[in-house]
Amino acid sequence: MPTFTSRIRVDSRHWRRWIYLSLFLTVAALHITERRLAAYARSPYPIARTVPFAAVQSMMEHAVVESYPFVFAFESGETLSAALAGVGLRRSEVAQVVEELSRWADPRKIRPTDLYSASFADDGGVNVFELWMAGRGRVRVARSDVGWVGDWRPFERSVKVHAIEGVLENALETAIASAGGETNLAILMADVFQWDLDFTRDLRRGDVFRILYETVYLDGAADRLGSILGVSYENRGRVLEAYRFGEDGVYFDAEGRPLRKMFLRSPLRYSRVTSRFSRKRFHPILKRYRPHYGVDYGAPNGTPARATAKGTVISAGWDGGGGKTVKIRHANSYLTAYLHLSRFAEGVRSGRRVRQGDVIGYVGSTGLATGPHLDYRIQRHGRWIDPLSLENVPADPVPHRRLPEFLAWRDELRLSLNEGKAFDATRWSEIVEFADAGRAGSTGSGGSGDSAGSQMSAQ
Repeated sequence: MPTFTSRIRVDSRHWRRWIYLSLFLTVAALHITERRLAAYARSPYPIARTVPFAAVQSMMEHAVVESYPFVFAFESGETLSAALAGVGLRRSEVAQVVEELSRWADPRKIRPTDLYSASFADDGGVNVFELWMAGRGRVRVARSDVGWVGDWRPFERSVKVHAIEGVLENALETAIASAGGETNLAILMADVFQWDLDFTRDLRRGDVFRILYETVYLDGAADRLGSILGVSYENRGRVLEAYRFGEDGVYFDAEGRPLRKMFLRSPLRYSRVTSRFSRKRFHPILKRYRPHYGVDYGAPNGTPARATAKGTVISAGWDGGGGKTVKIRHANSYLTAYLHLSRFAEGVRSGRRVRQGDVIGYVGSTGLATGPHLDYRIQRHGRWIDPLSLENVPADPVPHRRLPEFLAWRDELRLSLNEGKAFDATRWSEIVEFADAGRAGSTGSGGSGDSAGSQMSAQ
C-alpha cells in the first residue's frame, strides 16, 4: 500500500512534466511569432489586417464614394450582352444599353482587341458603360432619369513623319529595325519598288536605304504605320528613288515618271527563284530533258499569288502537269499563267476581270511538282518568253502643268531623306492633303501587308 510520502513524490513528477511541456510550447510560440514578424517586416508589400465588413459598411454610410471605371477586354467569342450581364446589369437593362450602343457600334463586329469599362454607383449598380472600338472611337452610355443615354467620341487622329537610314547586312527587316524603324516598313518598301526591284533576288549586302514615312496616332498613342512619303535605295551602283505625289497616292521617280508599270516584277511578294526559264531542262519527275517555259518561285504552301498585270481570266482549272492553273489575257497580246496552285482565290473563274496585284490563287504542289512552288509564265503573240527579261512599259508621267510642283515637293523630301530629318508637312499642306486623300486606297495605309513568313535577305 503506497504511503503518503510516495504519493507526493508521484504527484510532483507529474506536475514537473506539465511545467516542462508548458515552457516548451511557450518558447515555440514565441519563436514562430518572431519569424512571422520578421517576414512581415522584410516583405515589400506588407498586408494589413482586414477590417471587418460591418465596420467598412458603417464607415461608408458617412463617406462619399467616387465612381471609378474598371476596364475589361473582350474575350474570344464574348458578346456585348454577355459583357453587360457580367458587370451586373439586369436583363431588361442589357437590352436598353445594347440598343443605345448600336447607334454608333455594330455589336456583331466587336473583336477581342476592343475594350470596355464600367463605373459603379454607391449602391453597387452600374451607372456608366464605355466601349472602345479599336481604331475608331469610344461610345459612352450613362444612366439617367430618362433611361440610358449615349454619346460618341471619335479618336483624335494625328500623323507624324519620321526619317531613317540604314545599310543592308542580312535581312531587310533587321536592317530597318536597327535603323530605328518598324519592320513592316520592309513590306511597304517592297510595294513601292515592286515594279523595279525583285526583293527575292536583287538585294545585296551593302545596299543603302533611306525612308521618310508616317506614323498614325490615335489620342496620342501610336496606332499604325501610315504611308511612305519618300524612299531611296542604292542597289549595285544604281539609285532608285520614289516620291508619293497626287490625290491617288501614286509613286514617281526623281524625274516624275511613275513607278507603276504594266507588269509586276514577281507574282509573289516573298519567295526565291528555284528554277529559271530554259529551252532544255532536266525534269525532276519525268527524268528527261524538256523545255521549261517559266520561272519557278519556291514558297510555302498557301502563299498568295498575285496577278502581275490587269486583264481577264481565260481559264481557272486543271491543266495536266501544271495542276491547278490560272491563265490571264492582258493588253498588247500578253498572256500570263500561274501553275501548281493549291487552290484558286474566291471568285476567280473564266471571264473575271482582275487588277494588277489581285490575289488569283495560292501556292501549292498540284500536278507534276516535287514540292510547293509557283511556276510563272508569260506569253506574247503565242510565244513563251522569259519573265525575268521582260522590258516593262511605264504608266503616264506627272502632268506637265504639275511638274514644277512635283519637283519642289521632291526636293523637299530628298533633303529630308539625305539629312535624316523629319519632314515639315505644314509647309506643304495642300500636297499633303492630296497624298492623304489617296491613303485609304493605298496598299501601305494599313502598315500590315502580306505576311508570307520569309524575310527579304541580302544575297
